[in-house]
Amino acid sequence: MNELIVATKNKGKVKEFAEIFSEKGCSVKSLLDFPSIEDIEESGTTFRDNAIIKAEAISKRFNKMVIADDSGLAVDALGGNPGIYSARYAGPEKDDQKNIEKLLKELEGFAFEERTARFHCALAVAIPGKETKVFEGICEGIITDEPKGENGFGYDPIMYIPNLEKTMAELLPTEKNAISHRAKAIQEFQKHIDEII
Repeated sequence: MNELIVATKNKGKVKEFAEIFSEKGCSVKSLLDFPSIEDIEESGTTFRDNAIIKAEAISKRFNKMVIADDSGLAVDALGGNPGIYSARYAGPEKDDQKNIEKLLKELEGFAFEERTARFHCALAVAIPGKETKVFEGICEGIITDEPKGENGFGYDPIMYIPNLEKTMAELLPTEKNAISHRAKAIQEFQKHIDEII
């Protein structure tokens, strides 16, 4: 397995996957390398459903092993929102800054300890002729009242990790890749990699 296709056009995700899999001697291609491929409609009701839909569609297209993740932020005080709508919470243009602004506005008036949240990642691995496998990872934290840090993407600047006393965006890539929901899902995948391939 020296080349993987990751079914995403999100540059932040591609960078994270490439960093994690390069340690395994794998090069990563993404949908950014295949601009003619149209977006896959994510019609599922869970992260798991959407990851499977994307992985299977692209795997069928290339007849190759494909990894797809669907991930997002679930905030307890908002009943689990933004959830599967995390990327387009403030609108279809998937604007990180607007998504953060909308979320912080909705959390106004909530005390720090009431702002518990988690990043959730479902990672689907589709291989032609085999059953699609899904691996999941979770990263717990608390939503800050203002963005901090320059690293990462998405909601990272407002996701505070209490035991590290930093937001995800204040972590170095190596620190983030040790604790992130995506890294945990990939670790689960790696435990089973020999039986999958």
